[in-house]
Amino acid sequence: MPARTLLLFGATGDLARRMLLPSLFGLDADGLLHEGLAIVGTARHAIGDDGFRESAATAVEPILADRKLDGAVLERFLARLSYVPADASDLASFAALGEALRDRIDGGIAIFLSTAPSLFGSTIAGLEQAGLAGPKTRLALEKPLGQDLASSREINDAVARVFPEDRTFRIDHYLGKETVQNLLAMRFGNVLFEPLWNASGIEHVQITISETVGLEGRTGYFDGMGSLRDMVQNHMLQLLALVAMEAPAQFSANAVRDEKVKVLRSLRPLDAARESVIGQYTAGAVAGQPVPGYLDELGVHSDTETFVALKAHVDNWRWHGVPFYLRTGKRLPVRRSEIIVQFRAVPHSMFSGRGAALRPNRLVIGIQPEENIGLTIMAKQPGLDRQGIRLREVPLDIGMANAFADVRRRIAYERLLIDLIEGESTLFVRRDEVEAQWHWIDAIRSGWDEAGMRPKAYAAGTWGPAAAIALTERDGVSWND
Repeated sequence: MPARTLLLFGATGDLARRMLLPSLFGLDADGLLHEGLAIVGTARHAIGDDGFRESAATAVEPILADRKLDGAVLERFLARLSYVPADASDLASFAALGEALRDRIDGGIAIFLSTAPSLFGSTIAGLEQAGLAGPKTRLALEKPLGQDLASSREINDAVARVFPEDRTFRIDHYLGKETVQNLLAMRFGNVLFEPLWNASGIEHVQITISETVGLEGRTGYFDGMGSLRDMVQNHMLQLLALVAMEAPAQFSANAVRDEKVKVLRSLRPLDAARESVIGQYTAGAVAGQPVPGYLDELGVHSDTETFVALKAHVDNWRWHGVPFYLRTGKRLPVRRSEIIVQFRAVPHSMFSGRGAALRPNRLVIGIQPEENIGLTIMAKQPGLDRQGIRLREVPLDIGMANAFADVRRRIAYERLLIDLIEGESTLFVRRDEVEAQWHWIDAIRSGWDEAGMRPKAYAAGTWGPAAAIALTERDGVSWND
């Protein structure tokens, strides 16, 4: 049953301005929010209804202009908004929130909690005290959900005390991206791929999430996390699980998540010294502009990694012997998120005697900045072939923007917010998934400590330490740069 009220914690924060309010406005402009839905913002600042609406209007102005929407559409959206201040560190401040929403509880409340994890416990206690944690309330949690398995369990235990698993929605915004969801459609909706989607047909898989930015004002958060915990533990392991999972019996929340958690529990423990590389950027240039090094931005010494490359294995029948190479980092040459599926070469080339060289097929799934799916195949180069047959690698690209030009591309949070409001949990992360991810990540960090590993320097604007290249090259594999 759709909730009649959406309660946004952290409503004056950066995430709300950049993603949440624009996403909600996009949904409302398309008529996807039901007429009775009220959106209530809350944070410490006492800005009032007018202040919140003014902030929201500023946040959605680019969408209004880009889509050439009528001003009445904006007014309808702003009419949904109201604001009630509450301080997560002061339980007494939740009384006003409870009073404001008392008449809407029976209609269902969806809560989006975008606050520091240190405030989760007190926020949940405040919601409970205000009568806003009953059976018709569901709670969405933004990352980070802890810094390791122990702290993650502590947070999840605090949540579970009030909100059972079926009313807890853990967000990984990558799961809201169209191309990520299209990975499932491509795998399980086409007979072409599934017979080859195993160790017999696939040589290796690469997953890259590269960023050109540095700290961006997230100094305290990032230096306490590092790239392994900030990116690999959530986004990259979710992508790996979607690539490697078995076919669910049906497209439902538990069926999909059951298969994902099987993959995560099948991850082989890494040999930290041989199967991982960590780095930290120094001064360099990105897009032709000079940028400072990590320690210059931070202002103090730190051994936090800003780059990590891993060679992972999924120990089951389907993926026996197939390496999964994972790579992520800051201040890299380009902003890119992609999955590369490298198929095996044909067992015998009938063309070799005529001078033709074959290259294995490769599937490229681009997630950002452009969403696309591309498959490289071998084709004959036109000609009379008097000096031998010439074959060429030809791309078959499905640019999602072109293939679906009649459909508006949506912000990932649009899908996640509408699913939260309607109670659909398939694209949210279950607790056992989170804990399986942390179990693997904690073992890697322990391995780094035991091996005395420290980040290797790499210049900003490059693809990380040279050791990351060696990680794949010794297997005869090159990163897709």
